[in-house]
Amino acid sequence: MLKITKTEELAARNIPFGVVEVRYPPREEWRVDEFRAFAQGELEHARESYPDYERKAVFGSDPYVRFFKKFKKTYTVMLQFESIIIKRLPFPLCDPVTEIPYLLELTTCMLSGTHDIDRIEGGVELYSGTDRTPFAGMHGRERHTYPGDFVGRDGAGIIFSEIAGADDRTCARPDSSHVFYPVFGTPDMDRNLISSAVDKLVSYVRILAPNAEIETDII
Repeated sequence: MLKITKTEELAARNIPFGVVEVRYPPREEWRVDEFRAFAQGELEHARESYPDYERKAVFGSDPYVRFFKKFKKTYTVMLQFESIIIKRLPFPLCDPVTEIPYLLELTTCMLSGTHDIDRIEGGVELYSGTDRTPFAGMHGRERHTYPGDFVGRDGAGIIFSEIAGADDRTCARPDSSHVFYPVFGTPDMDRNLISSAVDKLVSYVRILAPNAEIETDII
């Protein structure tokens, strides 16, 4: 399994971090239609659960909203949730590998992502950001970390910032078959929330690719 470690400084902040590592079988073995039909059912169930949605009632005490607010940022998953679940915009179909964490975010409001392990150099170190360190975000957009951020780096540089998102170098591509899905926590978040999200993500992978090799950890 991909080696992921935390610095002592970050460990002291008590931020749980879930990892789901997946080796997908050849794509001809995937059950894409079944997965997407299941995903639509999950989305409809979520929509039916919020007939009278009010942001404050749903997200007023959300730990991610509070965490992002410290950086003067709006929690991205909340905006996605309001677009897809509340406004009923179409679920974007692009690559099933990356649709899985997006579905998890919409159904649990937990923060996730996807990274291609074959593009990671060495292991991954998780650390607490101390300054505004620039890195190339997805699609070549310039991004930077923040003081107090939750950051991951490999031997070649930053691969994600919880606040700023994933990098461009290790984010999943259409040919990615060996990936890891992070499930981000916030300071003092209950580890059971991370564990539950990890289990749900694994169940999504199994629907798409029953023969996938899966390993999990909570760090």
